[in-house]
Amino acid sequence: MDDRYLKKTRMLDYDNPALVKLINDRGWKEMPQFECVKSIYNYIRDEILFGYNIDDDIPASRVLKDGYGQCNTKGTLFMALLRACGIPCRVHGFTIDKKLQEGAMTGFVYRNAPDNVFHSWVEVLLDGVWYELEGLILDREYIGKLQKLNAGCFGAFCGFGVAVKDFLHPVIDFNGNSTYIQSEGINQDFGIYDSPDDLLREHRQELSPAKRFAYRHLGRHLMNRNVKRIRNSAV
Repeated sequence: MDDRYLKKTRMLDYDNPALVKLINDRGWKEMPQFECVKSIYNYIRDEILFGYNIDDDIPASRVLKDGYGQCNTKGTLFMALLRACGIPCRVHGFTIDKKLQEGAMTGFVYRNAPDNVFHSWVEVLLDGVWYELEGLILDREYIGKLQKLNAGCFGAFCGFGVAVKDFLHPVIDFNGNSTYIQSEGINQDFGIYDSPDDLLREHRQELSPAKRFAYRHLGRHLMNRNVKRIRNSAV
């Protein structure tokens, strides 16, 4: 295997003490590869909650410290943990239609968001097969509350960070298959990169300096508050 799918980078800082401790505490290096991928996948999906970090280019150790993330940042932490356990992985970049974010984004935040939102998923190599693992973006509790809040939806759904053909049965569990939760919103494909560092050198969210400042210091906090409101709703 080409070691470019296993190497450490600035963003994939898997020798960080917090990541090393997590890996040791969970015993991931002692598991067979399939079980290791599944366990890390479930950890990223459900224990790193869906939320919006300060930027896409933060290292895995910062995502772990935050305890939340979105497609790009959760993917960074996922890749770092996989590579630390000797499991090859890469990243695939896209943009998605901002309609997918409506509901998670509201009011002036949604109105001022770019039409095309930067997006990525992680691809993992197991037994000679590359699996596309996008379904870890939203934690199960958040998805469950969305389903209850939209109980009348029995088919496709787009909004609140979701874009799927079957809202009641999204393919978010990894059992030797690809998983998806936002793929139906993809509108541009940037291709495959060895690391998130490489992807972000060529592509990133297009925002003016003023809008980037507003996102970091106001917009993302409003979005995170809205996501928490949905997750904690009594439905």
